[in-house]
Amino acid sequence: MGTRLVFKDAAGRELTTDDLQGVSGTVRWEVIGADSVPAEASRLHAEAREAGGRGDYPHALDLLAQAHRLAPGWPYPVYDAAYTYLLQGDSGKAEELYAEVDRMAPRGFFTAKTSLDCLRREHAGALFPGFCRAFASLEWMDDKVKKKALLEGIVEKYPAFPPAWKELSSLREDEEARLQAITRGLEHDPDPETRGVLLINRAMVLHRRGDRAGAIQILGELSLNPESTLGTEILAKATLAHFVR
Repeated sequence: MGTRLVFKDAAGRELTTDDLQGVSGTVRWEVIGADSVPAEASRLHAEAREAGGRGDYPHALDLLAQAHRLAPGWPYPVYDAAYTYLLQGDSGKAEELYAEVDRMAPRGFFTAKTSLDCLRREHAGALFPGFCRAFASLEWMDDKVKKKALLEGIVEKYPAFPPAWKELSSLREDEEARLQAITRGLEHDPDPETRGVLLINRAMVLHRRGDRAGAIQILGELSLNPESTLGTEILAKATLAHFVR
């Protein structure tokens, strides 16, 4: 089958089936800025992650600082240091380092944009002190029923926190409830990564309801928008590829 036009936006940019070839939806974040990372920096980073996994945060931070000195353009050690400071309860240092990651990787790096936005909301007084540390722990919660209940409690108390609505939009069973969560999340100035996931989730709901054109419109715009994060672009393309096959 030859190349087919999938979507064309208002600016005249086109997305074809060739553009969607081989898109898996997986972002290899670790390779961003890693073009000339010395082997020693990679070793120190791996050792730091092991130390952090054991709860030895001071040693992990020391190793991450060494790795950063050897590979100053590589966001990974800075990102892991930001998360480590967050786990230690030092939200000020965590915000500083997440902001540095955002400068190093402006199109996104793992959850840096979402974490940075959360910390800024916390420091502005919109969320209680320590909220972002507690919210980050939900990522590792396997019990979906318990996780959903906790998120419902969060949005009841903090309805203007978009990432909680984003998580709920994937956990609610009813399509109307999912759409409601997506709409609420989009209403409250979500960070770019959260906004992208919310819109992709909306496209998936529309597609399941038979609105193929509406779903493709959302995904096509996200795929072509230069302001989309890298993760949003790749996930939107992967979802679109699944829809058009």
